[in-house]
Amino acid sequence: MEQMTFAFLGLGLIGGSIAKAIRAAYPGCFIRACDTDPATLKLALAEGTADEITDHIGEDNGAAFTSCDFLFLCAPVSQNDSNLLLIRSFLLNAEENGCILTDVGSVKTTIHEHIEQLGLTSCFIGGHPMAGSERIGYQNSKASLLENAYYILTPTRDVPRRQLERYAALVKAMGAIPLILDYRQHDYVTAAISHLPHIIASSLVNLVKSSDNEDGIMKLVAAGGFKDITRIASSSTVMWQQICLTNGENISRLLERYISSLEKVKDEIDRHDAGHLYDFFDCARNYRDSFIDASSGPIKKVYTVNVEIPDEAGSLASVATLLALNNISIKNIGIVHNRESEDGVLRIEFYEEAAIEKAAKLLNSRGYTVFLKK
Repeated sequence: MEQMTFAFLGLGLIGGSIAKAIRAAYPGCFIRACDTDPATLKLALAEGTADEITDHIGEDNGAAFTSCDFLFLCAPVSQNDSNLLLIRSFLLNAEENGCILTDVGSVKTTIHEHIEQLGLTSCFIGGHPMAGSERIGYQNSKASLLENAYYILTPTRDVPRRQLERYAALVKAMGAIPLILDYRQHDYVTAAISHLPHIIASSLVNLVKSSDNEDGIMKLVAAGGFKDITRIASSSTVMWQQICLTNGENISRLLERYISSLEKVKDEIDRHDAGHLYDFFDCARNYRDSFIDASSGPIKKVYTVNVEIPDEAGSLASVATLLALNNISIKNIGIVHNRESEDGVLRIEFYEEAAIEKAAKLLNSRGYTVFLKK
């Protein structure tokens, strides 16, 4: 396993994180990387993530990129399609030399259809690491991004079982959790638990924007709960435009069901139907409370605590200084002015889950009351 060879076409946040996780798991492996950004390639080489770099794929190096154990398509969707055409002739023998071709996209139907058209089903296994960050680019990639995250694999009907087992083993070695799904099921599942929530969050924000008065009172008090449930509306505009265009059928089906459920609850509100309204909220509360507390879903978990602090000058600075002196990095910190659904005055967001327990223990030892968010 130490002598395995990996190739990457595209080395952004996800590609870079996978490459770094592979390097950590198999230090003696060989990694080739292709990217159009010279700075990315230079950094990947300097950090030891990549052993060989290039800014293009052609007749001179196409064979090298397919003579590997795993070939990752990590460029934008349109560029992936172009890259596949460039290396198709070399990939036709991929099953013979054991190469597994994969991608990292969040929508699988389009890539599977393209693979079918190109006759590459014997070597392709779709991949979707359910991890991400607000930060983009190779410079923000890290091996730990994949830790304990679901990594969905969508094999074609023609790929050998042993190849799927090899890929699942690689995913585990990277610290992620392999989950094998049919690509159609994958797109329906992600439409429900990732794509639709982003649309809902964006529509809520736009509703407040269009309903607010000239003084911006709604925007002023849109803190706490509202800001939390609409956080994902701050995601990449272009990415979500493309997701809606490529997974539109599934999203539309679920939107229709969601709109119907909204109309139903609107009718219950209009009729003052206390019983059904109680059932509506109780059912949602019980089901939501049954979710596992893990960061392995498609929507990135936020690591936050709320803290009671006295209303006096320097209180916020005292907490920030205390955490900094104990090497606890803060991602964001601020006063919660609208606390209808919040405990505590001060809200602190961290970069990683481990910081929550450390910060809470430290603050409690200094007499602060800390509320952990569920």
